Amino acid sequence: MEQRAEIGIIGGSGFYSLLDDAQDIKLETPYGAPSDLISLGEIAGRKVAFLPRHGKHHQLPPHMINYRANIWALKSLGVCRIIAPTAVGSLQPNIKVGDLVVTDQFIDRTRRGDTTFYNGPVVTHVSTADPYCSVLNSIAVSTIRQLGLPVHEGGTCVVIEGPRFSTKAESNWFTRMGWHTVNMTQYPEVALAREQAMCYCNISVITDYDAGLVAQGAVEPVSNEAVMRTFAANLKNLVTIIETMIPQIPGPDADCSCFHALDGAAIE
Repeated sequence: MEQRAEIGIIGGSGFYSLLDDAQDIKLETPYGAPSDLISLGEIAGRKVAFLPRHGKHHQLPPHMINYRANIWALKSLGVCRIIAPTAVGSLQPNIKVGDLVVTDQFIDRTRRGDTTFYNGPVVTHVSTADPYCSVLNSIAVSTIRQLGLPVHEGGTCVVIEGPRFSTKAESNWFTRMGWHTVNMTQYPEVALAREQAMCYCNISVITDYDAGLVAQGAVEPVSNEAVMRTFAANLKNLVTIIETMIPQIPGPDADCSCFHALDGAAIE
């Protein structure tokens, strides 16, 4: 089997079932090893690569994921479009547990140092004004609506480093700022995909209400058990969404503005 793919999926181990005739391969990158073996297979006749973000056995906490190696590995296989489902907490009462959010903006509240491929000597400034792919986002929203599932078109995710959850004070601040969801992995993943001129689409599952909304007395506190339980309950829906999306995704020869993210970005 040719070790190439055009579409990448970054998610939990429950997505292994998506691929037909999957082959696991081990890759090394200039940034070290990715989270785990990458599975190559097909969905609806399209060549797809699946990478478990936290490792096959969920052994990597969010702050220990080698995001650069993950994105580099997918790019080296020929992947140009990524679908990346995540579990998130809600920061707004109208965004309910079990809802889906197709994210279009992020706020970075992490302190990581490994967030770029461009550490010199050529200084490169890549725009992340619109970090998520509008084409993939549109396909995701229409697919979710077609399936009759609750979806919010667009939303700002504030990304915290983890592994701890937010304090009530932090979460109340996020809510007052009008941000919609909170998560520990979307950054730097989406920004690194942008630096590789790849399309990136996030589909978020609301697994809980964050601590600020809990402090208002309306909902129960978050726990890891509740997060995992809600995400698992929605896994079947996510699999169906991705299976339905993939035949609609433009082919590798179709252009996208994401592919031009590096145009004029380098100072030479």
